[in-house]
Amino acid sequence: MDVHNFFLILFLILITARILGEIFARMQMPSVLGELSAGILLGVSGLGLIEVNDVLKVLAEIGILLLLFEIGLDTDIKRLKDAGSKSVIVAIVGAVFPFTLSTLVAYYLFDLTLVVSFFIGGTLTATSIGITMRVLRDLKKEQTDIAQIVIGAAVIDDILGVIILVFIYDFATSQELSMTNTLNTAVFIILFLILAPIFAHLLSHMMKKFDKHKKVPGLIPTVIISLIALFAYLSHLLGAPEILGAFAAGIALSRRFILPFGMGLRNDKIFLQKVKNAIEPIAQMFTPIFFVMVGLSMNLRVIDFSSPKFWLLAVVFLLIAIIGKYIGVFLLKNTSTIKKALIGISMVPRGEVGLIFAEVGRVNGILDNQIYAVLIFVIIVTTVVPPFLLKWLFKYEKSL
Repeated sequence: MDVHNFFLILFLILITARILGEIFARMQMPSVLGELSAGILLGVSGLGLIEVNDVLKVLAEIGILLLLFEIGLDTDIKRLKDAGSKSVIVAIVGAVFPFTLSTLVAYYLFDLTLVVSFFIGGTLTATSIGITMRVLRDLKKEQTDIAQIVIGAAVIDDILGVIILVFIYDFATSQELSMTNTLNTAVFIILFLILAPIFAHLLSHMMKKFDKHKKVPGLIPTVIISLIALFAYLSHLLGAPEILGAFAAGIALSRRFILPFGMGLRNDKIFLQKVKNAIEPIAQMFTPIFFVMVGLSMNLRVIDFSSPKFWLLAVVFLLIAIIGKYIGVFLLKNTSTIKKALIGISMVPRGEVGLIFAEVGRVNGILDNQIYAVLIFVIIVTTVVPPFLLKWLFKYEKSL
């Protein structure tokens, strides 16, 4: 891609995202939907002006990493720990139930092969924390108990998601159930998440010391972004299977590092505010690129809306995708019905995580066009509808 063409593409993405985000916000709708719409408009589903490429994927990853780093800075560690058991229930049930049920339905009810059934199950398992947390932030609800439960659940959910994908891919390529790669990946991810906040805590002391004696401005954003880039790479190097590629590795692992990494910098309120002030304008520029990329990746043209079989498959798997995230929520004790509904809806979006599962299956010849189209439809509905429902339900927050 020529440099001048890239600059034009970047111009279209930033301006269109800003305009549509502003329009949606003025219409009392989540601005993130405007950014998703910008991607759909500019991409293959709309005007076809922009194709997804590796450079845009990298910029998008920077955007979502910065967003989740900010969320890590704002996350109350004590409240996150208090929400721990609830997060575990929501995550495990919300991953196991849709994966198991959709796999069984695909295999026994629709007579699909076991490999295809596994990929369908994997696609309906993972939650996109980026969509939900952006909505909660826009609504200024990122500090609520609901947000803490969702953050904890999403971290566990994505760990389970990448482990499931490794398991599925190994089975698809070898036709054997080997647990070695799956267990190795799980161990690496867990170690990484344990060490992340410890390292960040030590780093904050070093940054404060050097910041007092610096001669050149801009130390904090330079160090933070450099380290985000470094650990995004290390997370892929240590834990992500090669099949996922750089984009998927960022989603599956490096993002889960950025959350505790941000939390580890919370030991000094004054310094914490300096970090926030330094990162916020950069994040505001890059974050919309990620949501535009999600829209660009949604191909509405592959969907045959006239096919009865398509609608049968789509409705069944859509119901499983939604209900699957609610089962765990209703096992929570001492939680109001509205709060349960908000947590359940927050876990529904599949977004870019589901798109990666589906794309891995398509590229490797595992999913045919119809199954791929069904999954794209389910991903789009579960990505676009929840932000509306969250905004509407939060009107009843006082009764929580």
